[in-house]
Formats: sequence, structure tokens, C-alpha cells
Amino acid sequence: MLIVQKFGGTSVGDLDRIQNVAHRVSRTKNKGHDIIVVVSAMSGETNKLVDYAEHFSKNPSRGDMDMLLSSGERITASLLSIALQELGHDSVAMTGRKAGILTDTSHTKARIENINPRAMKEAIKKGKIIVVAGFQGVNEHGDVTTLGRGGSDLSAVAIAGAIKADLCEIYTDVSGIYTTDPRIEPKAKKLDKISYDEMLELASLGAKVLQSRSVEMAKKLNVNLVTRTSFSDEEGTLICKEENIMEAPLVSAIALDRNQARISLMGVKDKPGIASDIFNKLAEAEVNIDVIIQNKSHDGTTNIDFTVLVSDLHNAKSVVDEFVKTGDIDADSYNEEICKVSVVGVGMKSHAGVAAKAFSTMADNNININMIATSEIKISMVIDEKYAELAVRGLHEAYELDK
Repeated sequence: MLIVQKFGGTSVGDLDRIQNVAHRVSRTKNKGHDIIVVVSAMSGETNKLVDYAEHFSKNPSRGDMDMLLSSGERITASLLSIALQELGHDSVAMTGRKAGILTDTSHTKARIENINPRAMKEAIKKGKIIVVAGFQGVNEHGDVTTLGRGGSDLSAVAIAGAIKADLCEIYTDVSGIYTTDPRIEPKAKKLDKISYDEMLELASLGAKVLQSRSVEMAKKLNVNLVTRTSFSDEEGTLICKEENIMEAPLVSAIALDRNQARISLMGVKDKPGIASDIFNKLAEAEVNIDVIIQNKSHDGTTNIDFTVLVSDLHNAKSVVDEFVKTGDIDADSYNEEICKVSVVGVGMKSHAGVAAKAFSTMADNNININMIATSEIKISMVIDEKYAELAVRGLHEAYELDK
């Protein structure tokens, strides 16, 4: 088999952990598999480099930041390759450029456009273990670029797709995908399999095991993706096509996202195009909108409520303030004491009553639902943050996910 293994920052957090990774990779190689390893920077390294840059400038050029930040992964790749050589393996470290990862020209959040796997294929033919520095590539001008948050996962999945690997394993500090956060509900169970679509919903709804961009690419390239822990030999969770899951459960998991803020716009002038103007300006400010509710009033105005990430709140306020100044919005308010709890499962598509059970569970626990959003396989409810854990435990029990 040809296997791509990706190790995150905690898995390569220090020299001892890099040595542990080397032994794990060595065992896989000794079983007769071909291996490409993708690594993140050692935990804390990227933040340290950002601090170094900010010592000199609060607004450094993005091109220079890419040159700086990409060095963290290169250090890890080089050290791991050296460790593997000491274990008797023929190993080679590669930068994103050497691995053939071509991106667009956006700095600090580039998108992969193509991968030329020629150099990797030649190394594999020679029996080498390849260690690729994740999170990075090169654009058409030859400039180093980085892929943004979750970039090393993205590197691994893209490489697996380009080289037609049999499996892509993402190693983290957790043992797989659970029915909910075990820190909130100790009865949470690890899932053996989950569909791409369910994982995409969970990733976008606050589950931090995998970034949604990497899952999207895995689905697009039909990459069999496994997430597992680097600290034991415990089996992980396979993320695959829905049709590869024999008995898809009605509900697979409960997700919780605390990184939410609610924005309420009161007295919005009810005229054609006003909502378009507001949300276009928010988009230009790179504010991601989630749940939206619009209420029609009787005095020529309307009220609009929507949620954004807490990290986007400052930019959102700046946009809204401009509309308040022009008189298009009478008043605005903000609430960061909210969260979003979601029920996810492909089985919803063919079963009735899932939403009714979710709403009944909230009522039974005296939890008021502020906003609701649904998709074919998801029901999301915005509630007061103080009820977050109660809601998760109640829903987990209601759908019998502990069985």
C-alpha cells in the first residue's frame, strides 16, 4: 500500500515526540508499505515566529510572513528525516516546492491549484520515505506561500489525491471522531466510520479534529481519510463515501460551537437591495455569516439577526456602524454569550421526527432556542451559552448515541 501519514504539531511537539513518530513511521515501512509523511511545525513554533515578526512590525508583508512561517514545517521535516535515517531508512525531506505543490498567489491563505508528484514518485521508486513540510507551496512566480489554518492537513490530503495513495492517515492528539466532545459527555463513543458530508458539517460546526477544507478536498479527490492518535495504536475513524457505510445511523454526532456571536439590526430600512448591500459589505470585510433571521415589521422597516464567528465580530461591527451612520439601520446590538449546538446525521434524509425530538429535548431541559438553521443532514440551534453543556448531554441521550 501507498500511505500518506500526517503528524500535527502536538505529535511532533519536541525531540522525543519526533523520535516516537520516527519509530511509528519505521514500523509502517517495515510492514512493506510505501510512505509519504507530512508534518506540521513543532507545537508553539508558529506562534513564536509570529511573535518574532511582530517585534519589528505590527503589519509585516504577507510574502515575508510566508517565508518566515514556512520554516517551522521545514525544521520538523528535516529533523524527522534525519531520525529515520538513523533508524536505517533511506529518507528524504522535501519542501512544498520540491513536492510539486502549486498554489494561487494569495499569501498566508493560499489555495492549492495543482500538484506535480514527479519528484515524489521518483523517490518512492527508489524505496525512499518522503517527509514533506506541510502548510506550504509555491505560486506561479516562484514565491513561497502558506495555506492558512489547517494547511498541513490540506497538504496531506492533496498529496494523497495527486499520488493516488491507498490511505491518508491524519495523526492528532485525539483518537478519532466521537459522537460528541468526551470532555462534556463522558458517555461519548468513538465512531468507526463517518461520511464525508457528516464530517464536513461537524468540522464547520466547531469540531476541531479536522479542518473543513481538508475534508472537502478528500471528498473531491475520493481519498480514504483516517483520523487517529499518534500516542497509541488505537484504531481511528475512517471518513469515506456514504455508500461505504453499511448501516448509517439516524444521528451520528452532536456538535458544539462556542465561537459564535449574534448581531441584531433593528429598524433596517425595508427597501429593495438593503440586505444585499449589508451582506455584500460584510463579505468584502471577510466576515463569514452563519444563521440569518429576518422579521418583517409594519412601519417600513425590518429587523435582521445573524451570527458570525467571535473572531469576525470586530470587522462586522465596523461594517454595521457605517449603515447606522447613513440612517439605513436605526440601532444594533451584539451578544457574545451564545453558542450553537447541532445534531448531525445522514439518516435524517430518510427519517421524520428528528427535528421534533431536538426541539422537545430543548423544551424538556427548559432551554430557549433563539435561532434555528437546517440542512439535509443537520439541525443547528443557537442558544444561550450557559446552557451549552446541558444541551449537548440532553441531545446525546435523546438520540441514544451512547449505545
